[in-house]
Order: sequence, then C-alpha cells, then structure tokens
Amino acid sequence: MKYLPGYLKLHEKGELTARIHELKRLLYECRLCARRCGVNRMAGETGYCGAGKDPCVASSCLHRGEEPVLTGGFGVGNIFMGRCNMKCVFCQNHSISQPDGNTASEWGVTAAKIAEELLLFEKQGCPTAGFVSPTHYAPQIFEALSLAAAKGFSLPVIYNTNGYDSMELLSLLDGLVDIYLPDFKYWSSEDASTYSDTPDYPGTAMESIREMYRQVGTLRIDASGTAAGGLIIRLLVLPGGIAGTKDVLRFIAGELGRGVFVSLMSQYYPAHNARNYPPLSRKLRPEEYMEAVEMLEELGLENGWVQDPVTSPDSYLPGIDFKL
Repeated sequence: MKYLPGYLKLHEKGELTARIHELKRLLYECRLCARRCGVNRMAGETGYCGAGKDPCVASSCLHRGEEPVLTGGFGVGNIFMGRCNMKCVFCQNHSISQPDGNTASEWGVTAAKIAEELLLFEKQGCPTAGFVSPTHYAPQIFEALSLAAAKGFSLPVIYNTNGYDSMELLSLLDGLVDIYLPDFKYWSSEDASTYSDTPDYPGTAMESIREMYRQVGTLRIDASGTAAGGLIIRLLVLPGGIAGTKDVLRFIAGELGRGVFVSLMSQYYPAHNARNYPPLSRKLRPEEYMEAVEMLEELGLENGWVQDPVTSPDSYLPGIDFKL
C-alpha cells in the first residue's frame, strides 16, 4: 500500500487550510525561528534573516547528492529558499543564505509557483521533495504544499533545517512534515555564538530535534528502499572539534536511541569567511573525522551514513564560485 503523507491526511480531513492559516499568523509578529524577531512581515518589515512577506526561492532543481534513501537512485526535488536565520562564517551556500544587498529580483515567487515546481518534481519521477532552509518561509512553503495537494501532489516532504526552529513553529508542523532532516551544528554555546551568531543554538537544537523525533519517529523505508517518513540527523564534523560531534552523538544515543539515523559528514571545506576563523580556515583532517566515526560505532549507532574524509570535501562542493 502506498504511503500517504501527513499533509494529505489533513487535506482529506479538511484541516489543512486551517493549519496554514495558523502558520501565517506567525508572520505578523515573526516567531518562526528561535530569534523571535517579532517584526510584522505581512506589513513589509524584515528581521534578522531579511525575509519579508513573499517567499524567495534561490534554486529549484533535481538534487542527487542527498542521502540514498532520499534520492531513490533518481534524485530529490529540492527547493532552496533564499536567506537564512543563521550567519555561519563557513557557509558553503553563502551566496544563497547571506546574499549581498537586496535579494536578487528573480528570487521572488508566489506560493502558486512553488506548487507548480512540486507538481513538476513528481511528474519527473522524484521519489521525494525537499525544502532546504525552510524555517523563515514555513508558512508560505506549506501554503504552496496545500495548493499542490489540491492538484494531486503526493510525495513525502523533507524539511531540511539547520535546527534553529522555534517550538511554536514546530508544533504547527506536526502532521505536515514527513521527513525531518535537521543539522545539529554545535554542542558549545560559545562556538555557536562565535561562528553562527546563535548563542542559544545548542539548547534550541536539542529541544527542536526532540520534538521532531516525537512527531515522526525513526526513519521508515518503503519496499523500494526510499524513505517514507521519520528523522535523519546530519552532523558536519568541523576542524578542531568545534562541532562537539562526540557530545552530540552521546545526546542522540542517550535521549533518542540507537536506532536513529545519523548522516555523519566529512565534507567540510573552508568557504565564505572561514579563512578569518582558524581552525575553520583549514580542511578537516581525516583523523578528526575518524574519531567521530569511532564514537558512532562505540555508541552502537548503526543506522545512517559515513563519508570518505579524503574525497568528500571535493565531491560535495556546491556549484557556487566562492571567494577564498
């Protein structure tokens, strides 16, 4: 039997429109992420991330570089949202997340246009559709999803977030998101403040990921080998132990269990302003990554993926011309 995404269940019950309305209310005193800027985006005000009333899509494409259970051997239909609620000094997508000046005019779209993209992804054969950096545009994203669902869209939806979401937002996403794909970037508040301007990040990420796990549970994979629902946690190992990966792994194993899927990434590359922040100014050393792999094995976290620490920094670079 085909998996029925949560948003379709709400649509069939006639509850999806009301949920979208509740989400859009958060835009009047923006409380979508942990910063809770409180600006009235519906009146044209902008907060820390620079996002306004209308959604901004920086890229919409078939993406084959995600975890195998998400691509299904074909690719994820990914929609990359413009801007971000964090300011990571090493961001590989900084031209999207931290654009200079005003957002490029071609980024501005409507919910109806995003819905068209979702329907096209399904028509092309994508097994899943994902929103990358969705937090600050969550109401507009799920308005688009509602429009697509009304026209027959039925793919599992991936919410690919940096983990800096507000609990108020996540409570409204319960039943809307099929696959949560959060980062857990830092264990140390000091490092989170220095490198991403988010001193409250560790506590926020722990609380957010607990809630995501409560909503969707352990990753479920269908007969074709493609993810239908559940949680995958991404951990990017950083030079000098800055991410605190060992402590994060202990948190995952201790609070969520050994069955949680973990994507342990070695693809760090000193992009954006990283050259000004040693040791982020250098590539990750293979031995630093292998220490994290050893901890993964020691804790009995058997589900997920590891990378080759020698080849991954070059293999997973996005197609953006960085100034290094």
